[in-house]
Formats: sequence, C-alpha cells, structure tokens
Amino acid sequence: MREKNTDLNTKCVHEGELPIDQYKSAVSPLYFSTAFDYQDQHLDQYPRYFNTPNQIGLNQKIAALDHCESGLVFASGMAAITSTLLGLLSAGDHMVIQNSIYGGTYNFVANHLKDFGIQHDFTAGLNADDFAQKIKPNTKIIYIESPSNPLLEIVDFKAIVARAHQSNILVIIDSTMGSPVNQLPAQYGVDVIIHSATKYMSGHSDILAGTIACSKALRDRIAKRAKMLGGNLSDLTVWLLDRSIKTMGLRVDAQNKNAMIMATWLEAQPQVDRVFYPGLTSHPDHVLAQSQMCGFGGVVSFELSKNLSAVSFLNHLKLIKRASSFAGVESTAVIPALTSHSLLTSEQRAALGISDQLIRFSVGIESAEELQNDIAQAF
Repeated sequence: MREKNTDLNTKCVHEGELPIDQYKSAVSPLYFSTAFDYQDQHLDQYPRYFNTPNQIGLNQKIAALDHCESGLVFASGMAAITSTLLGLLSAGDHMVIQNSIYGGTYNFVANHLKDFGIQHDFTAGLNADDFAQKIKPNTKIIYIESPSNPLLEIVDFKAIVARAHQSNILVIIDSTMGSPVNQLPAQYGVDVIIHSATKYMSGHSDILAGTIACSKALRDRIAKRAKMLGGNLSDLTVWLLDRSIKTMGLRVDAQNKNAMIMATWLEAQPQVDRVFYPGLTSHPDHVLAQSQMCGFGGVVSFELSKNLSAVSFLNHLKLIKRASSFAGVESTAVIPALTSHSLLTSEQRAALGISDQLIRFSVGIESAEELQNDIAQAF
C-alpha cells in the first residue's frame, strides 16, 4: 500500500497495478482464466475466492483509496452489504442500524436477517445517543450510512465510533454517497467501509459492483462467508472497474462543483419547497459535513411544490435522464418513492421523511447552465 499522503489521483491511476508483463504494457493485463497452477504460491487461486490476479490488484486499490489494510470487490453493492453482515454476525447477535438507510439495506435487515436468527433495532434519529439507546449486551455492529440516500443526512463518525468501541462494537458505514474522494471514515476509526462501486467508482452507469475496505482480520472473516455466497465479480468487470477508478478523482471533483451550483440555484426556485445538500449552509448538518468531508458529492435532493406533479416533471426533462442509479457522468433524476425506496411501505417512507414529491438529482459533468435550463423548462 502506498503512503496515506500519496496524491488521490496517483492512487486512482497506479495503485494495484499488476507486475509488468513481457510486453511492458501501460495498462494491467486482463486474466480471463478460471484455472491456475495449484502448485503455485496461490494454492487456492479461483475467481470465487476473490484472489485472481485482477481481483488482487483491484482489492489493493480499494484498500489504498479508503486508507485501510485490506479490500474486497463484489458483484454488487448489495453483495458487499449482505456478505459483510452475514460474515460478521451470527445467530443470537444484534445490530443497531440508522433509520434513514438505503432501501435495499433496509429491506434486507428488516425482512431477511431474522431468518438467520440475527436481531436488529433501527434508531429513532442520527445522533450518537440515538444509537447508544439501542445497544444491547449482544450488540455486535452499528451500521451507518453517511451521507444518507436520498436525504443526504450526515452522521458524526467520531461520536458513533467512540460509543461503539467503548462496548467493543464494530462500526460499518455505507460510504457510497461520499466516495473515497470526499470522505475517509477509516480516519475516524470506522471499522468497515462499504461502497456501491456502481456509483462514483464506476461513474459511467455501465458497471455493477460493490466494495469493502477494513483490517485484514475483518476481511478474512467476511471473505470466509463471501466465498460460500458466491458474490465475486467477474475479472472482465474487475478490469473495467479498475479502468474507471483511474478518473474517479477528476470526475467527482467536477460533480462536487456542479452540484453546489445546482443546489444553490434550486434553493432560489419558487417551484422547489426544500433542497437537501450538505454543502448548503441551510442544511442542518452543514457544519458537521464540513468537519469530516472535503467535498459534498454530486447528489442533490429536492422537494417539488405540492402543485406540481413529480412524475410529470421527470417526464418533461430533456437533457437530464430518468434513471434509477446515480453518480454517472450524465445527470439523472428519480423519484425515490418509486425506485430506491419502493420496497418500503408509504408509512415507512413518511416516517423517514421521503415524500412522493422528493426528487433525487444526480448531477453529472454537463454545463450547469444547460442543466438549469432543462429543469426550468420542465417546471
């Protein structure tokens, strides 16, 4: 692993490069093989074991970007989440999870963990006390997501870690909305960092993947379960993701700047009741976000005025695409109630503050003026 003070873009480009091949190529070669010499130094080298040459290289890059000892890349963000939880929890264990969480994670915890005899409690709020109140003698994990999807709420890393580690509880974060460009939870003691690599790491809306970064000891525990669950990523997609990450720093920096412009502009529009973006001084967690983030991401959520139809608004957009994912170089917009949080009941969404008027706007790298013109004509 490179030193932690190595430039971000240098890490994105060079970390995890495979040894120079006979042709001395500038790009790491792609190994399609599923069979390797079993008498070689990697006695159990096999794609499902997360240890083919391309997987090893990308795992190293992920670890370096998140400032951790080890990393693993998975077939999807949900594969990373489920493998981590099932790898670190056993029957009889308990976890505390924040209430405003990605819909897929909420569904897995609320409706599937019980099948494994694992207990859970959702918090009432996002303060450290909200988490502490839910801790039980058998609590093993506190799970957070910051910024949260889709309301971009911010959780205090330092405060959560202090409460958790006092009771020997692991802290896991879904850091997808932040990306390794904008925040480094490991610097605050967070034990496992998860990303949906489909988002900022890929950045082009053409790769499905997930990652974790943590200590080697935790990585080994998670990998032991993950080998049985079969959530490994194909080597072709591993190679493509490695290629995409090379420009992540440049892309996310451009999206940060564009999103700030768009959030400020949206806040001034009479057709918008409320804007959610941690870079705005009006955001309730703005000061906290400033203290633990170096950029605020490319997602801006906003609530349309009640006299407008959210569905009709999306249908009238011309440049901004209707798409369920986010963080691509192209701008997209969705209604979370109909997409990411559609598995929740209307009552559950209301409790989380996710209204039918809420739009999640993923800002790409297009001209901010043209994005404003598109939204204005859709209004």
